[in-house]
Amino acid sequence: MILPQTMMYIAVREPGGAEKLQAAQMPVPQPATGQVLIRVMAVGVNRADLLQRAGNYPPPAGESDILGLEVSGEIVAIGADVTAWKKGDVVCALLASGGYAEYVTAHAALCLPIPSGVSMIDAAGLPEAAFTAMSNLMLTGQLRAGETVLIHAGGSGVGTFAIQLAHAIGARLFTTVGTDEKQDFCRDLGAEIAINYRREDFISKIMAATDGRGVDVILDMIGGATTEKNIGLLATDGRLLLIAYPDGPRAQLHLPTLLQKRLHIIGTTLRARPLSQKSAIAAAVKAEVWPLIAAGKIRPVTYQTLKLTEAAIAHRILESRQHIGKIILTVS
Repeated sequence: MILPQTMMYIAVREPGGAEKLQAAQMPVPQPATGQVLIRVMAVGVNRADLLQRAGNYPPPAGESDILGLEVSGEIVAIGADVTAWKKGDVVCALLASGGYAEYVTAHAALCLPIPSGVSMIDAAGLPEAAFTAMSNLMLTGQLRAGETVLIHAGGSGVGTFAIQLAHAIGARLFTTVGTDEKQDFCRDLGAEIAINYRREDFISKIMAATDGRGVDVILDMIGGATTEKNIGLLATDGRLLLIAYPDGPRAQLHLPTLLQKRLHIIGTTLRARPLSQKSAIAAAVKAEVWPLIAAGKIRPVTYQTLKLTEAAIAHRILESRQHIGKIILTVS
C-alpha cells in the first residue's frame, strides 16, 4: 500500500464552540520508535474533546493538537522497535490526541486487538471507556465481588461501560442518570437501582437500599456539590474516585467524616499518565476485560454514528447530554 503524502483532519482554528471545527489538510504523520501508523476507520468522541476545543484542556506536551483520544483502524506502517504488530493488523488504540484524522500514530503498547464479535466502528468507542473503567474501578478502587458501587453519569460512554464491568465482576451497583430513558437502559445493563437525579434524591435512595451503610466505591464524573454529597454516602473504608468535574471544580469536605470513616479520596486522569502506566492498564484491559466482551458480558454502547466531517454535530449531541453511550465518527 502506497501511503498518501497528505491527509484530511478536523482542525480547531481557534477556541470556541462546535462551529470552530473545520476540515483541513496536513502531512501524514510518521511513526516514531515504538509507534505504529494507523489508517483510521472510526474515532470515538469524548467530553475531553469538547474541553480541548474550547481551549480548556490542552494536549500533553509534545503531542498533536488534533482532537481525538481513541480510534479503530488498520496498521499501515511500523516504527522502530515494534515487534508486537505488523502491517495489516486491525486494532483499536488509546491516544493522547490526534484521532480526528485519516491517519494517526499510536504507541504500540496502547494498541489492542478488536475483541471477538465487535465491529470496527463500535471498537473505536472502547479504549477510553475500558481504560478508564478498568484503571479506576479495578486497579485503583479495588472493587471486588459483593461490594457496593455508585457510578454517576450512568448514561455516558464511561458510565455504560463501568456499569457492565461492575456487574460482570459481581458487584452490587447503583447509578445516577438524567432521564427516565437512561434509567431503563442502565437497569438493563445491570444496575440494581438507577436514580434520576433531576427528580429523586440519590443519597436517600441508596442509603435505604443499603440499610444505612452506604457504598464501598463511588465513580464520580460530576464534581462540585455532588462530590460533597458523595463523602456522606461512602461506607467505612470507602473509596471515592474523582475523574471529572463538569459541575464545578470546588467541593467542601466534612473532615470529621473523612477521618471517622477512614475514607480514601483519589483523583485520577488518564490522558496525562506516563506511557508505562497506560501500558500496564492496556495489559490489564486485554487480560481481564476483553474476555468479558468476547463472552457477551460487556457490549459496546454506540448511540450514533456520523462522518468525521460531521464532528460539529457530534459535539453538539454530546453537549446536550441526551445521548446514551458513545458517539462515533467514521472515516471513509
